[in-house]
Amino acid sequence: MASRRDPPGNSRGRRAAAPPATEAAARVPQTRIGRLASVALAAGELALGGLAEGVRRLVADRTGAGGGDAASAFLSADNARRLAARLARLRGGAMKLGQMISLQGADLLPPEFTQALAILRSQAAPMPLAQLRGVLGREYGKGWQQRFERFDETPIAAASIGQVHRARTVDGRELALKIQYPGVARSIKGDVDNVAAVLRLLKVFPGEADIPAIAAEATRQLVQEADYLAEAESLAHYARLVADEPGLLVPRTHSDLTTARILAMDFMEGEPLETLGAPGVAQARRDAVGTVLERLMFRELFEFRTMQTDPNFANYLWQPESGKVVLLDFGATMRFDEAFVAAYARITRAVIAGDRASVARHAVEIGYAARTDPPELIEATIDLIMLVCEPLRHRGRYDFAASDLPLRSRAVGFDLGFRQGLLRVPPPQTMFLHRKLVGSFLTLAHIGARVDARALVLPLLERWPSG
Repeated sequence: MASRRDPPGNSRGRRAAAPPATEAAARVPQTRIGRLASVALAAGELALGGLAEGVRRLVADRTGAGGGDAASAFLSADNARRLAARLARLRGGAMKLGQMISLQGADLLPPEFTQALAILRSQAAPMPLAQLRGVLGREYGKGWQQRFERFDETPIAAASIGQVHRARTVDGRELALKIQYPGVARSIKGDVDNVAAVLRLLKVFPGEADIPAIAAEATRQLVQEADYLAEAESLAHYARLVADEPGLLVPRTHSDLTTARILAMDFMEGEPLETLGAPGVAQARRDAVGTVLERLMFRELFEFRTMQTDPNFANYLWQPESGKVVLLDFGATMRFDEAFVAAYARITRAVIAGDRASVARHAVEIGYAARTDPPELIEATIDLIMLVCEPLRHRGRYDFAASDLPLRSRAVGFDLGFRQGLLRVPPPQTMFLHRKLVGSFLTLAHIGARVDARALVLPLLERWPSG
């Protein structure tokens, strides 16, 4: 199975062209009233779309055409497309939350719903030139143009929080400038609360989902992503962490041109990571890059306790000449406490050993299940955990591209969680870890990598006491 090609969203440097001409510039709504109005319009469109879909299904049922469950009418692909279109126009926290739902909801929502929302992981419309110049003037002051020998006003990429421009300073530095959309930082909490209210109203998630806790976790992470000074610190910290990995590169930041809303860093040459999936690329090269990325993910969790939790294709570049991977975008960087990581080390060790009793015990410890849950719920939870951890249980190289695991786990998760009510919604604190785990699998599948995940993780588990 191979993942869908995701156009670049946050790249700092590449040999690719500017955003497609079909992506017309669109002004970013800045006021709280304007953004609230857009979410209200989305709610109205979803309500009308759900009503129409419900009527269609009822008519189909009565005529014997098999329309399905009218109660799930809000979860149609058409409604998901309506929601995605509104969130994409808003950008900021609203669009980012939609991206999270498209991954986080994979095991709990119908495939057609999450597939429709997946367009939010693609390129966003750039902001108009006047808005761009306004941000640069506010951050750098009057006469900001004098700092640059060249500034490309057409962005390299545009995503949910900001867009990226290439520039050369008067002293000859080749830079990529990540420029935040105006009003995004101050609108995050309102965006998340408003979108969460719509999802709760329309019952998009199962009834036991803790929507306020999910919204709070999303808000916390997005506030961090919108602070480019914090991201600059994370980038420098991460460069130190991976200094011993010869297959990885991290760009330097430039503090004299970095502000809370503009992040200046080296322009890094490279090709989109997904080109590794093209015909003719040697399998050994795919496997080597896949191994570097998989080892990095395990080190992030079990060694660094610091993880870049957004594995979008656009956050990586690949240098064919050296075979190195360039790591980009450290806004979504999360640090885990020792107790959290220790719990995952214990459950990972139990999964690899095939010890279902220990998996059950540690699933309760993490919050995937509760001691008071009925036996059938506990067993269903264990089954799903063992299933999604298939690459860890596999001996030897696991062929990610040939695997249909995402389809199987989505089908099982949706059936157990939505139809049978036998699964709990994962704890909010696991949201971004899950995003990284799912995204990493899809990345390796897309580039066609075969990786011995079990051999990579076992040495790292030795750092943690068994239990």
